Amino acid sequence: MPATGIPKEDRQPHSPPRQRLTLTGRKNVLAVVPTVTFFQRVCEVLPLVETDLRVQVHFSAPPHDLGDGLARLAHGLGISVLPWERAVRTDFDLALAAGPTGLDAVRAPVITMPHGAGFQKRRRGGHGLRVPGLCPEDILLPGGRPPAAVALPHRDDLDLLARSCPEALPAATVVGDPVRDRIAHSLRRRRAYRRALGLLPGQKLVVLPSTWGPCSSFARIEALLPRLLTELPADRYRVAVLIHPNAWAVHGPYQLRAWLRQLRRRGGAVVPPEDDWRPVLIAADWIVGDHGSVTVYATLTGRPMLLAASPVQEINPHAAAAELAHTAPALTPSCPLTEQLRHARAEYRPERYRPIAARISSEPGRFGRNMRRLLYRTLGLGEPAHPVEAEPLPLPPSLDAWAAAGRPPRSGEATA
Repeated sequence: MPATGIPKEDRQPHSPPRQRLTLTGRKNVLAVVPTVTFFQRVCEVLPLVETDLRVQVHFSAPPHDLGDGLARLAHGLGISVLPWERAVRTDFDLALAAGPTGLDAVRAPVITMPHGAGFQKRRRGGHGLRVPGLCPEDILLPGGRPPAAVALPHRDDLDLLARSCPEALPAATVVGDPVRDRIAHSLRRRRAYRRALGLLPGQKLVVLPSTWGPCSSFARIEALLPRLLTELPADRYRVAVLIHPNAWAVHGPYQLRAWLRQLRRRGGAVVPPEDDWRPVLIAADWIVGDHGSVTVYATLTGRPMLLAASPVQEINPHAAAAELAHTAPALTPSCPLTEQLRHARAEYRPERYRPIAARISSEPGRFGRNMRRLLYRTLGLGEPAHPVEAEPLPLPPSLDAWAAAGRPPRSGEATA
């Protein structure tokens, strides 16, 4: 074996990723997954092709500053990650990505899509409105050419794309949003999710989703944490914190759990990035969020919410998050937290939030159908002769299990 560690026969530029496959002659799909966030969104799409015996799916992770946690997540799912230096020397029939990282080196027709609830944020600097995911540097490939397809969740995104990157407009196709459809399909299982979480009769669940960065609600946890510890009676309220995977990557699981140790000791759950947050959101009685995608998705649940952060300078003014910032009441330090929760519930009007939820997707319930058609058209294959079946979200672990995760054993407790 050469010093590179790659067998000689595998080092040819056009060789398939594995030379000893049992099933050969497949269409090869590359999932470009540099971070946990991108990985999770791509994994919402892969079930549309992964069981097709004509298709082989490969995963590879280009270098990324926020890539911590990806290896642990992939290992837990039994996924072998192809080394990036090998992936870029290989021809694929399709590459699927939820972000721009590494796409300049990929040798395949590329389909790009957003990794959250549309395009909620704006990019600082430059002239005019710059929206991450719709800027030329996020979409165009070497030579200024567009990808094979730009998958968009809403028809309104076409207007923004036409202004920000008109070169990519011919490649754009509106497919909908997979997360929106899974949440909507699973709302009927709310009681089952609450039982799985371990909520007792009469207990209320307060869910705190946070995006990442200095304008997020988690960035204000120093002010909010004491209120959660002292103002919410532990026998009547349970708390679950949903922190963006990028924050886990930057600070690390140990540090995040340590910062929230007092909350966890009181039964507060810190949901790790590798676990599914959507059943927790559906089970909530209140959402206390910010301008991130998870809070926008929470408008689908029909539950009252408060905003702990909604920075105008961070929000795309044409996005659902901007309308939500003008609709949901803002958390204030001058009033007891329980009173604010009661006020949010008393003042909640579902009809005010439905238009916001409708801005997530203009193809509600049709993402699977639309995206599968796009994938197979790009692969040059006929679609399977069966409809796309929507699956409800799985049952979550208990809040107690999440509260105890990573906690040092107490004196006298057995260790594994």
